Amino acid sequence: MKAVFQTDRGRVRLHNEDAGGVFNNKDGYRLAIVADGMGGHRAGDVASEMTISALKGEWEESNGIKTAGEAESWLNEQIKRVNLLLLDHATNNTECDGMGTTIVAAILTDTFATIAHIGDSRGYLLNESGFKQITDDHSLVNELVRSGQISKEEAEHHPRKNVLLRALGTEKNVEMDIRTIIFEEGDILLLCSDGLSNKVNEAEMAEILQNEENLQQRAGLLISLANENGGEDNITLAMVEFSDTCEDDVR
Repeated sequence: MKAVFQTDRGRVRLHNEDAGGVFNNKDGYRLAIVADGMGGHRAGDVASEMTISALKGEWEESNGIKTAGEAESWLNEQIKRVNLLLLDHATNNTECDGMGTTIVAAILTDTFATIAHIGDSRGYLLNESGFKQITDDHSLVNELVRSGQISKEEAEHHPRKNVLLRALGTEKNVEMDIRTIIFEEGDILLLCSDGLSNKVNEAEMAEILQNEENLQQRAGLLISLANENGGEDNITLAMVEFSDTCEDDVR
């Protein structure tokens, strides 16, 4: 299994409020995470970094997760735990009042990938059937699309495109979507913040993921294209490719 993580401040923002990484547990299984903080500097970056640190620490000490049910339970329990950590931190630190973060996280074993997400950071899958988004944004415009009030094309330029309906660390009870997919030889899972998905369309993503460059170079090409198309937001991605060979993570 090959894995890479990259993040970039973009061309406009002064600070990077995204965070993430790809981490191994005691069984050698991977946890890939992308978190896009919100609430401004000294709040958004705190929320995303706290989220990654807490999940990384628990994952690296974990073992015995062998089934999809066990992976789903771990993500559900740990993300809810982090939600309360963020709420407590914001309550006790006035400069962090109102902070929160999106999250998309995936546990990857030898046979399956279990993905959990909150907000509009996304998961995409490239496999023999093609390239497709496998998460649904928890956003106002996505609900408008789902209800038929606007088209998918109209959503791309909607003035309230960035309004989230769910985020980690903003309410005591948080709901997340969790799903498990079969992960087979040659499949690539892409997790990213909206700094990438807002600037690089699915056709462009698929073309880059299918080229002959190594995984790190493909990640760099995605970030470069997002910057070429404006780079107004922080750009973060984690990619994992199922294969028999290893490639160092890039953090």
